[in-house]
Amino acid sequence: MTTRILQNPWRLLLAINAVVIVGVFVHKIQLPPYVPYIHLLVDYHFGFIKRALIGAVVALFTTKVPVWLVFALGGVTWLVTLALFARLFQKTFGFAAKTLPLFVFIAGSPFFLKNFMHTLGHFDIYGCALAIILLLMPAGSLLFVATAALFSIVLVLIHHIHLLMYVPTIIAIVVIRHYLACGCNRSNVAFGVVALAVVSALFFAAQFLGTMPIPEADFVAYLKTRMVDPSRTDLLQFSYIWYQPLAKEILDTWGRLPHNILGVPVFALLIWLHTPLWRYFADLISALASETHRRLVIAALIGVSLAYLVMFAMVFDYSRWISNWAVCMFLILHAVKMLPAKQETPLIPAGDRNTDIFGLVITLIPRVGIVRPF
Repeated sequence: MTTRILQNPWRLLLAINAVVIVGVFVHKIQLPPYVPYIHLLVDYHFGFIKRALIGAVVALFTTKVPVWLVFALGGVTWLVTLALFARLFQKTFGFAAKTLPLFVFIAGSPFFLKNFMHTLGHFDIYGCALAIILLLMPAGSLLFVATAALFSIVLVLIHHIHLLMYVPTIIAIVVIRHYLACGCNRSNVAFGVVALAVVSALFFAAQFLGTMPIPEADFVAYLKTRMVDPSRTDLLQFSYIWYQPLAKEILDTWGRLPHNILGVPVFALLIWLHTPLWRYFADLISALASETHRRLVIAALIGVSLAYLVMFAMVFDYSRWISNWAVCMFLILHAVKMLPAKQETPLIPAGDRNTDIFGLVITLIPRVGIVRPF
């Protein structure tokens, strides 16, 4: 049995990843859910405001929000995302011994499911889940483009920063799966342009018109009426984010930059540890049958990365942003695999010593974090 494990350690690494995820969950539920909890309290009681969709949905089912709902709702969302990704991987690559290293490098990455467990209750995972659904849907009609637009609208209503975080990846998926695979004509191009304009307009409305219209003290008083335990005023300390203008967010981010920039070498190291995966992704792009497809895929990767660069300059949750950037790369990889190729791309090798070491290291890293590494 030991010999069999040494010959193919990837099953063992998969099991270790599962244990690590359980450990991250146990640690997470012991921490106060400051930001996630207040998002469940805020709704559209005072009119259209930013970051209120999830709270508005919760308000349809209960007038009083317990703290444990953060972990219950976040846990269910995490499990759904895991199931969706497993289905996507099965559809794109299949589950077999030869695809197991690729699965471990993606699903076991500290950027992905493990970090989503660490950020349980935050809104990032909704963008990932909806993007995976688009990768699983048939893409041959305008219904696909309309669904992508609807998902983008939902994400912007959840949090307007999704316009930079997951909407660019959704656009890339739509371009790859619909426009490259099915072709462009006047109607579907016009429909896509209008959809993009609507999503962009909603973003500007949320960013500049979605500020809470009442004094903060009155806002906090209302939030207390939604709490099961109003004495937990510590959970309302982030109420100011519904009043903070964009200029103040940018000022805070640049003020923290000298300290937060120290994490960049760590992020670079974490990205480097995924070298076998990036090499496979590059080979996948090189193997595309169309030169136009290759150029547009590269342009999409650059576009998504530039959106994250803008986000880095605006909001200081660097560990979350770099993790979600990597997740976007993973999702686009699946989209690229669906394009016609001139040849089959060799998978990540299972018997390579360096690959095994990289796989072990990323397996043992429990998560990346929220603001600073770890």
